[in-house]
Amino acid sequence: MVIALCVTVALAIMPLVGVPKSWILYIFLFFIYLAMANMWNLLAGYSGLVSLCQPAFLGLAGYAMTIGTWLDIPWWAGMIGGSLIAGLFALLISSAVFRLSGVYFAIGTLVVPEALRMIFFLWRPVGGAMHGAGAGYMIKGIGDLSPHVVYWLSIFVGVGSLFLVKGILRSKLGLGLSAIRDNERAASSSGIDVFRLKLYVFIISAIITGFAGTIYYLYQGYIEPTATFNVRWTMTLLLATVIGGIRTVEGPVVGTVVVVFLYFLLARYAGYSLLIQGIILVGIMLISPQGIVGILRRSKFYDSIVKRMK
Repeated sequence: MVIALCVTVALAIMPLVGVPKSWILYIFLFFIYLAMANMWNLLAGYSGLVSLCQPAFLGLAGYAMTIGTWLDIPWWAGMIGGSLIAGLFALLISSAVFRLSGVYFAIGTLVVPEALRMIFFLWRPVGGAMHGAGAGYMIKGIGDLSPHVVYWLSIFVGVGSLFLVKGILRSKLGLGLSAIRDNERAASSSGIDVFRLKLYVFIISAIITGFAGTIYYLYQGYIEPTATFNVRWTMTLLLATVIGGIRTVEGPVVGTVVVVFLYFLLARYAGYSLLIQGIILVGIMLISPQGIVGILRRSKFYDSIVKRMK
């Protein structure tokens, strides 16, 4: 725990000691992806909900914040409001998507971001000049916002998501989710309110994913529907969780490091990046279904590191 705290503090002061901007960008993306991967791991790994509508949550939150700045709402209030709107949206669609299970649930949630992409592509929410494809807008009122603040916000949401997942797993909610994942019918017959627990974790995931999305678009400075409600976000979360090790706390951390590395490595191969990432994903699943963490757990060196981190 002490080592983890020291690492976090060291990362937080990096912008103040003249670290190259490229390093800051790597770390920023790491924490943004980490927060989203942790939430997807909570859904798919610990709850058995293979949700593919995470781009919908980050996109709605990002657009809510952006539109808010055009209506003279401060960006920080838009971040909070956008995250809550993402949670409310999760609540609204839950009654429909929770009627599905297994692969049908995944397919049902996959349709949601695409529907929102079409809506925002055609809808012009506020006046003024648009940027990019469809209803793309610049974020107003952030001219005086220091890049350091956005960087620190990314650390906050990334580290906070780790503590949130650990807290949930140690609570009664975590025990109920594990029972649902193992056997939903048995859990229901044992008195567990399956719908309520799924709804809780679905909303929590939407809020945190939405909050991370607002930070990302705050850094980017604009938002547009084609890149926002995009399957690339889903692939990023899948890669980070599965490559690192699904159903493990350390998995998304390790997997996100790999994903950020691949993000910059494959930038020159934009047309083939999804194909390459898919091949890597399948390869890791064949070699070790528990991901890199599963491979590392077989070594004594890993156990000693984990004990020191605690």
